[in-house]
Amino acid sequence: MFTGIIESTGQVLKTGKHSLTIKVSKLAHELKKGSSIAVDGTCLTVTKKGKESFEADVMPITFERTTLGLRKKGDIVNLELAMLGSRRFEGHIVAGHVEGTAELMEMKIVENAYHLTFRVPDDLKKYVVETGSIAINGISLTVMRVQDEVFQVAIIPHTWENTNLQALKVGDKVNVETDILAKYAEKLIK
Repeated sequence: MFTGIIESTGQVLKTGKHSLTIKVSKLAHELKKGSSIAVDGTCLTVTKKGKESFEADVMPITFERTTLGLRKKGDIVNLELAMLGSRRFEGHIVAGHVEGTAELMEMKIVENAYHLTFRVPDDLKKYVVETGSIAINGISLTVMRVQDEVFQVAIIPHTWENTNLQALKVGDKVNVETDILAKYAEKLIK
């Protein structure tokens, strides 16, 4: 389980048919074989650990449903270690189970905030609600506006400077995980 508070970024060193190798200097000392780590919001397990890198196995379905299948050598990814039960819970509940991707439609600066507008797939739009939680590339964010299949979030400068959102261009895809509590509530009601 994660919180959506990005701890560091890493750089893709190698993509394999069934794996990713990522350079990570800041968090390397905390990783071990078997550690869970969210890479752009996708929960992966460390299978090999180097001095400043790690490798994780990636299933074909994960490459297919997330942006990890689009990653290439040199790309920057957001990283978060699994949540510790003894620490303050700062973001929102993020499982690391990416449900799909959204497309960046517009990006603009409004005073001290970066406003990003995304188009979400039809099957996810019912879970995106104004002032609700959403994880974009693993980042815990609050939905600012919703209209049909389009939603908007506002990013503070700190988040912009310390995540891979700053590398996005209109048309790029991001990983999306909607609020897990909404999905459980829906299932219970049915």
